[in-house]
Amino acid sequence: MSKYNPQIHHRSSIRLQGYDYSQEGAYFVTICIKDRKYFFGEVADRKMKLNEIGGIAKHYLEKIPNHFPNVEMGEFVVMPNHIHCILIVGTRHVVSQPVVWTSHVMSPRGSQQPSNQNQFSKPIPGSVSVIIQQYKSSVKRWCNKNDHKYFNWQSRFYDHIIRDDKSFQTISNYILNNPVNWNDDNFFNE
Repeated sequence: MSKYNPQIHHRSSIRLQGYDYSQEGAYFVTICIKDRKYFFGEVADRKMKLNEIGGIAKHYLEKIPNHFPNVEMGEFVVMPNHIHCILIVGTRHVVSQPVVWTSHVMSPRGSQQPSNQNQFSKPIPGSVSVIIQQYKSSVKRWCNKNDHKYFNWQSRFYDHIIRDDKSFQTISNYILNNPVNWNDDNFFNE
């Protein structure tokens, strides 16, 4: 095994540097299957037809709020080789307070969030990274136990911090229309 060399072995983060991904907000997340293989089903007649693994992936997405009480699911879709979803972090416990949009993320009126930045790559409980890691682990564990050991996720995921109502609506519509527009999708490959 070769000695650690930061010039060769450095993996740069694709997360927004200095941003606290456990703070209240809405996040658009895309999770891909390794090599973008079609493991979740197929698009037929402009509708997503989930197979067994795709059904499990959807089931575990729906269960995220059961495991993370401060998270709500926005729109989501399971596609043949990837998943799009909106995670809304930190809104369930402030039901009585109106939610307003700030210049960065959605937050309750008057809330002050302590900085919870991940400065040393230690997982932050309730952060988007921890939620996605646990989701991916649950689906992979199910696959391993049910004779689908060949299934693997891409090692990372993509995220976008949703900053206002217009962006939230645009992304929600994109997710809902993903099966209809599958042939034009960046993840479509014949």
